[in-house]
Amino acid sequence: MIKILYAVQGTGNGHLSRAMDVVPCLQKIADVDVLVSGIQGDLDLPFDVSYKLKGLSFIFGKSGGVNLWKTFVKADLRRLAKSINLLPVEKYDLVINDFEPVSAWACYMKNKPCIALSHQAAVLHPSAPLPESSDMIGKLILNNYAPATSRYGFHFERYDENIFTPVIRSQVRNKSISDQGHITVYLPAYDDKRIVENLSRFPDTQFEVFSKHNKKPRQYKHIKVRPINNEAFVDSMATSSGILCGAGFETPAEALYMQKKLLVIPMKGQYEQQLNAEALKKMGVPAIKSLKSKHHGIIGDWLESGSVIPVDYKNTTQEIVSMIVNKHLHDSSVNWTIDSQIQHVYK
Repeated sequence: MIKILYAVQGTGNGHLSRAMDVVPCLQKIADVDVLVSGIQGDLDLPFDVSYKLKGLSFIFGKSGGVNLWKTFVKADLRRLAKSINLLPVEKYDLVINDFEPVSAWACYMKNKPCIALSHQAAVLHPSAPLPESSDMIGKLILNNYAPATSRYGFHFERYDENIFTPVIRSQVRNKSISDQGHITVYLPAYDDKRIVENLSRFPDTQFEVFSKHNKKPRQYKHIKVRPINNEAFVDSMATSSGILCGAGFETPAEALYMQKKLLVIPMKGQYEQQLNAEALKKMGVPAIKSLKSKHHGIIGDWLESGSVIPVDYKNTTQEIVSMIVNKHLHDSSVNWTIDSQIQHVYK
């Protein structure tokens, strides 16, 4: 039977959410080992994980961005190098990678093909929307964090034949949708105090804030702060009037699928989120740079009259996974291109 290593980034919840649907599709056609590297994920996966590695994680701050100092301090480069050297990628027929650095660099070191199937592969495509100002360091990180020999991506819209609309997990697809009047908030790069202070300016709106920084539920007048819980978060989104969140990929995609109005705040220091915000703005979704008071007018207008952006996100995950496996199963060609030449390996 075909043996596949599916490697997924464990920082945050977006990659793990997608894995919940991708892995069962792979398991229908192959024997699958799952690798998860990184920290700060909050989801429990419903299948066995063969490799749990520290990897290389970006650490969220509390003022709207990535904490580069904590990211550097927590990075154990010697341990990372050891994980790369010891990972037996050569024993697999295929390595499929969702922005996971250990398996990607292990394949590079052993000259083995690595197939990217990720959102990052899509935002790096030449046809995807770009912000007015480019972030060269951010682009360098995205290009080289998890290199690959072939790339397939997911984005909010199809910009190329190898870019697909988002994987919407079954838990969300099967959810009953209603409007109970609250706004669901998920801004993991902000601390609770900053979020509550800013949202308190809108006393006529009920907010349900999901926090990475608090383990106990709190109530501040019209603002409910709850610890991260997958079931509760999906329930809150499904029954909300709208969703205020970072400009990641999975949560905005799920909000659009649920036909909820959406407002995003891209995380500072995250070039990927700047790219996402630009793509969403072109679709008609408002984006602001921060929670600062100068943006409160936009937040107020959105709360009062924000509109739903229609999308058509069909469930094609099995077809995508089967196509990729069939195309690359007997392809042993290796075309490693590092740095800025991303377009040459996008095939």
